[in-house]
Amino acid sequence: MQIELLETFLDLMETKSFNRTAERLNLTQSTVSARIHALETALGRKLFTRSRAGTEPTPAGYRLLDHARTMRHQWNEARRAVKNTGNFAQSMRIGMQHDLASSHIADWVNGFRKTLPDTAFYVELDFSTQMSTDLLAGEIDLSIMFTPKNLPDLHYEPIGELAYRMISTTAAHINDIDPQNYIFTNYSPAFDKLHRPVVAHLAEAPLSSGQNITVCGLLSALGGTAYVLEASAEEMVASGNFGFVRGAPRIPQNVYFAVHLRNRHSHVHRRLLDSVRKQLSGA
Repeated sequence: MQIELLETFLDLMETKSFNRTAERLNLTQSTVSARIHALETALGRKLFTRSRAGTEPTPAGYRLLDHARTMRHQWNEARRAVKNTGNFAQSMRIGMQHDLASSHIADWVNGFRKTLPDTAFYVELDFSTQMSTDLLAGEIDLSIMFTPKNLPDLHYEPIGELAYRMISTTAAHINDIDPQNYIFTNYSPAFDKLHRPVVAHLAEAPLSSGQNITVCGLLSALGGTAYVLEASAEEMVASGNFGFVRGAPRIPQNVYFAVHLRNRHSHVHRRLLDSVRKQLSGA
């Protein structure tokens, strides 16, 4: 079995479009069709039906789906294990939400290395949606994220909470903010749900961003007003150039630990989870 056949099948199950899958995988449509035909020949069952209404999986296609996900995950784990063979007993690939890196990455990685000293770590910064995809595919072993996805093969656990605070170089109170000097932030769906009602009168802000480090850089260079992580806010206020904005509520953000369902009870993953939880709680 060629792994490319399963990758193409899984993408087509998601897009329900041969054209779209060809675009996403950078293939020709004839190559996609040939791969699906090869898979159908090997299995002896039709996996998709094509009509003017579009592409639909057959019952056999739906039955193959979970098995295909499992085989892809196992293949990627095997490939990584062989590739990373060296002086370490094992390797772990960890995905981390961008906004967590600036203030937590050093402490967390240090905690990981103390917990598993014979393990090699690779840390990658990303957003929740991509990390969920990578967990499903076996490209990463665990992730620390803001936004869980409703995916049956993934397990999420809340591990703590961060918060965002509004700071400004010009406005002492939320009613004093000039929309032209406000940086509109959208760090996560949960943040956005609480943020938008607070700043409804600032929706026409000319600048926006979804990364804390970018917003802090813009504020430092241009001045103005925005929500940033509480730790960043405290540092910037301590510099003397910023002040907390009165009337602007503290906006909480839950943090989640995510793994593939098969690793939910893994001793290694649970030890790393405990390490992250301790670091986040300040214990």
